[in-house]
Amino acid sequence: MGQHSDQVGVLVTKTAWIFPGQASQKIGMGRDLYENTSLGKHYFDKANEIMGCDIQSIVFNGPEDRLKQTQYTQPAIYIVSSILGELLKNKGFRPDGVAGHSLGEYSALTIAEAFDFETGLILVKVRSESMAKAGKIENGTMGAIVGLDDDTVTALCDNYTEGGVVVAANYNSPGQVVISGSPKAVKSIMATAKESGARMAVELNVSGAFHSPHMTPACEPLAEKLSSLEIQDSIYPVFTNVAAKPVTTSPEIKDALIQQLENPVLWAKSILNMKLSGLESFFEIGPGKVLQGLNKRIDRQIPTSGIESLDQVEAFHV
Repeated sequence: MGQHSDQVGVLVTKTAWIFPGQASQKIGMGRDLYENTSLGKHYFDKANEIMGCDIQSIVFNGPEDRLKQTQYTQPAIYIVSSILGELLKNKGFRPDGVAGHSLGEYSALTIAEAFDFETGLILVKVRSESMAKAGKIENGTMGAIVGLDDDTVTALCDNYTEGGVVVAANYNSPGQVVISGSPKAVKSIMATAKESGARMAVELNVSGAFHSPHMTPACEPLAEKLSSLEIQDSIYPVFTNVAAKPVTTSPEIKDALIQQLENPVLWAKSILNMKLSGLESFFEIGPGKVLQGLNKRIDRQIPTSGIESLDQVEAFHV
């Protein structure tokens, strides 16, 4: 995996590792990694130190209302995804390219060695706390629209003039776009979308208008923290949310992480560009199956499976 033979006639499948974002969390995730691997225990113990709270207990025991608060959700998913990715690397597996959905970009960058686990968690802590704070400064929400194409949803947002902000925030798969902004504006666009033929328009249970101008106050604290920490060039191409193109240099990585807060996640385009670059097999590394579901809708021909438990790490082969 990722280790290509020069021998004539030996075919090596190029693999992509993709990392989930918020909404993939579940109570108890990662407990098997903590209890049965020294790396898992070390990372969770280190996480408690960095977070300044018992993040282990929140992840393993809940309650759910606490785990789904963004300042805990983001670190929790990052910790579990990073452990899974590092365990796979310890077994000798390597990706040929990586990407992560929103928060998942930090897990991808850790596995691509742009920064180590501790640095990544410090960044995720600042990001999640700044986003939570921005959500309190300006009340916002998000809504998923299913059954309209990207251009139609983008046009509905662009043409909205009734006050407040609303933008397309996640282009997840063909026919699934998440919008973000002021509650009144989001609800108005959801109603208009249904009138325009959307199969579904559902408000999401979030604490802010992520990937929208509402997140501008979070950019400065994150930029300051990024400038104070060591960010390396990545050893694998990272297909960023903001451009859906591969980057490897430290300045590009920093820029992508800051821009990501208030700009849309170009997820469907990222996956298609990864495929076009020659990546053939995709593996979702982290809790849940959200990205596997999106890949089926983006391109049914892309083989995608998931790694979210120690058993799956141990059974993994390409």
